Amino acid sequence: MLIKTYGCAVYGIEAIPITVETNIGRGINFHMVGLPDSAVKESHKRIKAAFSNSEFKYPGKEITVNLAPADIRKEGSAYDLTIAVGILSASGQIESEDVSEYLIMGELSLDGSLRPIKGALPIALKAKELGFKGFILPKQNQNEVAIVTDLNIYGIEHIKEVMGFFNGDIQLTPAVFEENSKEDLANSGFMDFSDVKGQENVKRALEIAAAGGHNILLVGPPGSGKTMLAKRLPSILPPLTVDEALETTKIHSVAGLISPNSGLMTNRPFRSPHHTVSDVALVGGGSNPKPGEISLAHNGILFLDELPEYKRQVLEVMRQPLEDRIVTISRAKMTVEYPSGFMLVASMNPSPSGNFYDPNDPNSDPEFAVKRYLNKVSGPLMDRIDLHIEVPAVKFDELSDERKGECSKSIRKRVVQARKFQANRLKDIKGVYYNAQLSPTLIEKYCKIDKNGKLLIKTAMNKLGFSARSYSRILKVSRTIADLDHSNKIKATHIAEAISFRSLDRDGWLG
Repeated sequence: MLIKTYGCAVYGIEAIPITVETNIGRGINFHMVGLPDSAVKESHKRIKAAFSNSEFKYPGKEITVNLAPADIRKEGSAYDLTIAVGILSASGQIESEDVSEYLIMGELSLDGSLRPIKGALPIALKAKELGFKGFILPKQNQNEVAIVTDLNIYGIEHIKEVMGFFNGDIQLTPAVFEENSKEDLANSGFMDFSDVKGQENVKRALEIAAAGGHNILLVGPPGSGKTMLAKRLPSILPPLTVDEALETTKIHSVAGLISPNSGLMTNRPFRSPHHTVSDVALVGGGSNPKPGEISLAHNGILFLDELPEYKRQVLEVMRQPLEDRIVTISRAKMTVEYPSGFMLVASMNPSPSGNFYDPNDPNSDPEFAVKRYLNKVSGPLMDRIDLHIEVPAVKFDELSDERKGECSKSIRKRVVQARKFQANRLKDIKGVYYNAQLSPTLIEKYCKIDKNGKLLIKTAMNKLGFSARSYSRILKVSRTIADLDHSNKIKATHIAEAISFRSLDRDGWLG
């Protein structure tokens, strides 16, 4: 008897439907075809033990399982339950014909209980798209996919529940997503800016970076608070929208980073890989492509501490994702894409010794050593960073001041208002939501400046040695500063402040 059950393979962050055809005929054998990997081939061993420990009958006949389409490689143990239900149905132990109306996935333990799977959210979205009546999966994944509407989500703990459900012996209750958490996906649990002493100029720069989604570089001596400030940046970012939360959760689901029984991600990710990270770990890849750190930071922050300590090759592979906000990984048999719309926050010392260059200090690092150290970060990468901020050492008077600084909640309100300002302006442009995403054409349209503004930028470029590429960066940052000021026009004061955040531009490193 031939029975069809359905599962999904996940490539990139997209799910591809897989039809599991199970046929039981004369003979005594088990055959599996359709390009399965080792974990899939081993599934019949787990299924046989699970049947025995669940008091099910394993057919003593020839069982043939075909995973179609056959040209797509099937990987992992998530097909265990799909195949098991096919065998139960083909052998007559499940009498219902409704098995083909559900998408079924889960890893079986030898006692018949279920283990969580990777990529549950993109699979659920595909099940909804294909019109399945419901999605049966391990209970640990239930909260992760509960937000998917118009699809019954059934989280189960044991294979006996599946048989009882299809035979009408038990009723399963579909998972329900809580509406209040759907409407208020807000950042929580982050460190607060009120703990930061002094550094008002740096906090202002971080507020501008958060408001416009700009990349930012913090340069200062050890102990000046670069890492402390960077770790507080997520506390002032706008809350995730439902669409952003879905996309972010999909990536973490595929990577297997969603904790059991946890739901939709509510906080923007903050990724901080060590400087020994490889290029594959950073951008993603491998024989079976997996998302890297820059994709795991999608809709959040990628923090690179001590930027010059990273390998040059690792930093250079970020150039294309920073520009396109997508990582494309090509292999002989497949090409997958991962989104990488992250904010780059980097920090570094101004010299090998950690102190700012001072030509009048005989103990200072020589100029050639400072240049060699700074040149570890390439010009093209530096051009993709909108704000370069000097972080000076905090003075004793500021450290000993017992007064609290402005809290993150207050700063975040201004950031959210500025983002709304930008979203309203860019509402008719697909895929562009904030100022850091503006293309040269959009900069020309939305970042218009008057004669005084042009003269100010021209003077800065001539006297301070700014590169031509700095021009568009200054305009975008000026636009964000104007948005924080609730101004439709970019004023000279906005441009002047934006220029002050380019003090470490390429031609002015040692100035």
